[in-house]
Amino acid sequence: MAKAKAKVVFGLTGGVASGKSTVSARFRERGVPVIDADEVARAVVAARSEGLARVVAAFGSEVLLPGGALDRPKLGRLVFADDAKRRQLEAIVHPLIVAETRLRTEALFAGGHELVCYDASLLVERGLADAFRPLVVVALPPELQRERLMRRDGLAADEADLRIAAQHSLAAKCAVADYILENRGSIEELRRAAEGVLEAIARGAGVVLAGEGAEPEVAGEGPPA
Repeated sequence: MAKAKAKVVFGLTGGVASGKSTVSARFRERGVPVIDADEVARAVVAARSEGLARVVAAFGSEVLLPGGALDRPKLGRLVFADDAKRRQLEAIVHPLIVAETRLRTEALFAGGHELVCYDASLLVERGLADAFRPLVVVALPPELQRERLMRRDGLAADEADLRIAAQHSLAAKCAVADYILENRGSIEELRRAAEGVLEAIARGAGVVLAGEGAEPEVAGEGPPA
């Protein structure tokens, strides 16, 4: 009797503005579906969702835009300046994210995928490193991370520092990583490094990667714009 192939969900994480999105895009280009925890987090608090209703009950209607959608920048400023409020928000959305991620993973396996990437900034903080092995961490020097975050999101230095401080240090994440991608150079250098790591993961899982130009895939549909 033939042995069934293992189905592998490996983890991808890093600090905010570390270059993780470049790596996940490269994985998609090679035909590996990516479950993006940030996208899932947006989906579970989409307009008219039960998740959004819970957030409004906790933080008030002032976190809504005029059309009824979540004002994410405003909520972000609120919770990143107050640890208690941040933990309160996480307690609301985290169980919803877990349930939705499970549904998307099962759908991908049922669709014939054998290798899936779970992309989450707070994967290590949640104590999930061992649940998503092998774990890939995208890292860069702290001063470069701060500079990129300020430029990317238009943040002041103190705002950037608050967001970085809300996560474990990159050194702590690297300490539990199976693969570390150092993002000190160009985007193309990071893409090549990501390619090498993905090939190693695929070999370990006994999975043949799709060729260049494969149709990218993300599990599920995102929330309405």
